[in-house]
Amino acid sequence: MKKFILFTVFALLYFAPQAQEVIFDITINTPKLQTADPKVFESLKEALENFLNNRKWTEDVYEQEERIKCKVQLTIRDELSATSFSADLAIQATRPVFGSSYETALLSHVDKDVTFSYEPFQPLVYAKNTFNDNLTSVMAFYVYVILAMDYDSFSAFGGEPYYQIAQDIMTNIPPNVASNNPGWRSLDGNRNRYWIIESVLSPTARPYRQAMYDYHRLSLDKMSDDVDKARAKMAKALEALDGVRKNYPNAMILQMFANAKSSEIIEIFKKSPQTEKSRVYQIMTKLDAANAAKYREMGI
Repeated sequence: MKKFILFTVFALLYFAPQAQEVIFDITINTPKLQTADPKVFESLKEALENFLNNRKWTEDVYEQEERIKCKVQLTIRDELSATSFSADLAIQATRPVFGSSYETALLSHVDKDVTFSYEPFQPLVYAKNTFNDNLTSVMAFYVYVILAMDYDSFSAFGGEPYYQIAQDIMTNIPPNVASNNPGWRSLDGNRNRYWIIESVLSPTARPYRQAMYDYHRLSLDKMSDDVDKARAKMAKALEALDGVRKNYPNAMILQMFANAKSSEIIEIFKKSPQTEKSRVYQIMTKLDAANAAKYREMGI
């Protein structure tokens, strides 16, 4: 009997499902709701949580504490019908910093081109290389972008397979779907899903990918060892981003970086030497010109 119990315990531990890579907190706002049944969105929230949190997105094994924390706020902007909507998707993702309780933002982005249809109690289905519906394609796209950013932050260019999957999702959108659901094509604007992938995979922007590794793994993760050395390494990473800016003006990934990192950079360089602080100020006010005044908080 004891052997049977031990075997059972071992089997349960061995075959227990490993933690998924991401954990999403979902919020759905309906400020202008007029005709649709609110229960549609209650069902949608549950479906999104199941879709995002109960799926293995990679072949790797994640511990509970390693999961990437993500927040999604879906704000319904227009009711196209009782079950069809256009929405703004605000999405954030963070990763822990080694040797601390601090979490750093990987992504802080708003996609204003999300259109979808949803029937209550309808499960969300996704399979690689297969288009099912626009909502699952959008959500899977951002999952793989987040995974790519996370892997890039731990290993130089480690996120390449996941950026490629995100690109595959985009190219698998049927032309008639892309024409009716903005965000997948270059002609839909200059700040959409197409330009995220185009800019991050462009050879011109490859130093950005290396800089993401240097910024996170060689700088943030080393702050607890030697803050001055780590901060100097971060300044070098920012200089590399300035080089990308010169070679690829208005690259979408640079604005996305600034959106996620501006407050963090300000706090880190408040205590740096004046020459280092001034250089970072010059870089960030060019990378993030619309918010240049914010960087005065560093003490310039």
